[in-house]
Amino acid sequence: MTGGAGAAQPHPTVGVPRESAEAERRVALVPKVVASLVAKGVDVVVEAGAGSGALIPDESYVEAGASIGDAWSADVVVKVAPPSEAEIGKLHRGSTLVGFLAPRNADNRITALQEAGVQGFAMEAIPRISRAQVMDALSSQANVSGYKAVLLAASESTRFFPMLTTAAGTVKPASVLVLGVGVAGLQALATAKRLGGRATGYDVRPEVADQVRSVGAQWLDLGIDAAGEGGYARELTEEERSSQQQALDNAIKAFDVVITTALVPGRPAPRLVTAAAVEGMKPGSVVVDLAGETGGNCELTEPGRTVVKHGVTICSPLNLPASMPEHASELYAKNVSALLELMLSEGQLAPDFSDEVLAASCVTRSVKGDK
Repeated sequence: MTGGAGAAQPHPTVGVPRESAEAERRVALVPKVVASLVAKGVDVVVEAGAGSGALIPDESYVEAGASIGDAWSADVVVKVAPPSEAEIGKLHRGSTLVGFLAPRNADNRITALQEAGVQGFAMEAIPRISRAQVMDALSSQANVSGYKAVLLAASESTRFFPMLTTAAGTVKPASVLVLGVGVAGLQALATAKRLGGRATGYDVRPEVADQVRSVGAQWLDLGIDAAGEGGYARELTEEERSSQQQALDNAIKAFDVVITTALVPGRPAPRLVTAAAVEGMKPGSVVVDLAGETGGNCELTEPGRTVVKHGVTICSPLNLPASMPEHASELYAKNVSALLELMLSEGQLAPDFSDEVLAASCVTRSVKGDK
């Protein structure tokens, strides 16, 4: 249909496809968020079964105002996991893709998106500034990982987490050490405390000690300061690494549970738990390594597997947020919708690349999106 000079512009369309990655149960938008976008003049198209992994039926999307159909033909396609080559082939030139695009990974598909003429916005590239907190998907999903890591540790442990006083005697609480005090680490510490454990946090950024204490945990001070830019830790010098490792090896042996969350953007995960440290832990102890996708923080980690070494159970779950798809999807959908709303201007898709959030998160620019 061709409109005249005063004809209304067509509504922008947002497509929600079904995730194809193995074991990925999350969905990029949930019905409550869809209803909010529809109220702002956005047409939402959901692929049949897109929400099934998160236990959301197609009918719930229809009730929220979406239609069920070809999500890949939309102006903007929103995903969780990075697209496969086949999925990139479904995107039309000039369209926009929003999701975790893994721009720092060596095997990313950023070049393929660029060649396909697709404008890509990476959720993990959103800057960590105050006004972008509502869009910070890394943090929202890290909360899920930190929480679930403690539940996994408690399940694998041969000991109670809380102190128990019974007619047969008193059982002391489990001692839990969390290495890396970002969002996942703080959530792990808080969850360990809720379960009655004696929680201790460690990070190479000493300024986070107050955050550790704020959730009722103790701070392990090893005398290392490696604060970096953007709230991340910098890479340690060889001397710092050696000093830290010796002190950590000695400290780890005293804990029943060690949960590792340490990551350095764009680099393999730092090795914090050596084979010698594991060997020194009491049999029945547990290590939960949340850095398995980038190699792991534990020397004996086997990414994606649970193994027993020296009597210690070492778990390296991949994509923990997908194991809690309902709430993980709700959080992620709010992050995505906040970014989408930032791209809209007077009901039309018109990203302003002078905005620091959009400029930082855009990893490919299509001709259509250039200014």
